[in-house]
Amino acid sequence: MNAPAVYLDAATAAPLHPVAHQALLAALGDGWADPSKLYSRSRRARQLLDAARAATAETLGVRADEVIFTANGTTAVHAGVLGALAGRRRSGAVLVHSAIEHSAVLHAADRHVAAGGSAVSVPVDRLGRLDLARWESAVRAPGVALATLISASHEVGTVQPVAEAARICAEAGVPLLVDAAQSVGRVPVPAGWSLLTASARKWGGPPGVGVLVVRKGTRWESPFPADDAAAGHSPGALNLPAVVAAAAALRAGAADAQAEADRQYALVERIRTAVAATVPDVEVVGDPVRRLPHLVTFSCLYVDGEALLHALDRRGFAVSSGSSCTSSTLRPSHVLEAMGVLSHGNVRVSLHRETTAAEVDRFLAELPGVVAGLRAEAGVLDL
Repeated sequence: MNAPAVYLDAATAAPLHPVAHQALLAALGDGWADPSKLYSRSRRARQLLDAARAATAETLGVRADEVIFTANGTTAVHAGVLGALAGRRRSGAVLVHSAIEHSAVLHAADRHVAAGGSAVSVPVDRLGRLDLARWESAVRAPGVALATLISASHEVGTVQPVAEAARICAEAGVPLLVDAAQSVGRVPVPAGWSLLTASARKWGGPPGVGVLVVRKGTRWESPFPADDAAAGHSPGALNLPAVVAAAAALRAGAADAQAEADRQYALVERIRTAVAATVPDVEVVGDPVRRLPHLVTFSCLYVDGEALLHALDRRGFAVSSGSSCTSSTLRPSHVLEAMGVLSHGNVRVSLHRETTAAEVDRFLAELPGVVAGLRAEAGVLDL
């Protein structure tokens, strides 16, 4: 009998939290109505939306009227970056970002540059941690309208010095947008930011829900064409049942986030240690201490990344890769490239609340043989 499949790609999308599943089914009965209308069914839908916004705001420690729901995390990032730049156009046209931002930020930066603005990329060290001295120099330069910093690397898990970066931004009078997709629902995000973005599918909510928080006093204009039904925020109708489920999952996850983080941190430490000890010519990347609890990335020499992911999939392990050489571009991940670390045969393992120690042990038991087999097929022996 084949062993059950093991899902180890929660950094892309975590399994739906049981509370989210229940909330989604319950909200389908009333959540399909338009919450902007005046009749009773619409008022019920409005109550659901207001409750979801209030619950999300409470969990994030912000005001309800600072929370904007979007169609997904990418839309939240695009709206946050481009909207903040639009709101600050009189202050300048320079966007400062780290070299390891999610591609959603980088694509927004490309759009900004194409429209006549400019962007400055701040480097990181070999562990993937922001160079604060270079950050300060960039942020304090004339004409900076916005700075963006990922809360923790989505590829290698390194936690960024958000509090220090936010202090520098505040002193320079520059708003800071924090992409907290991998942190929200798992670990606290330091205060001091002006805008924050997140994605519900990362914390066990359903796909198709993003969150953009714009703190009061932050200049922000919607970068989208006007939509009379959206009150100047994210355009189009929200998937209200999914929003309700996302808020329920966030609240439920926050209740035991510390205990779950401690459990996952120990499992990831086991992976980091075992991979380094049992797989020759491997580099475990990212900060070994200041890291997310659920994510670990390692790279194997003499192994094609796509072949490794397929081989692990055949053994029943769903993992991801931080390297886009597993796609048609054949170019290493911009994050690994910025860190200056090995990118060949890259594997990202990310855990969720249903991941067990037995599943981790099974993965660690089979990984060395999988890597050795691929190297043998490539003619690389006796490592």
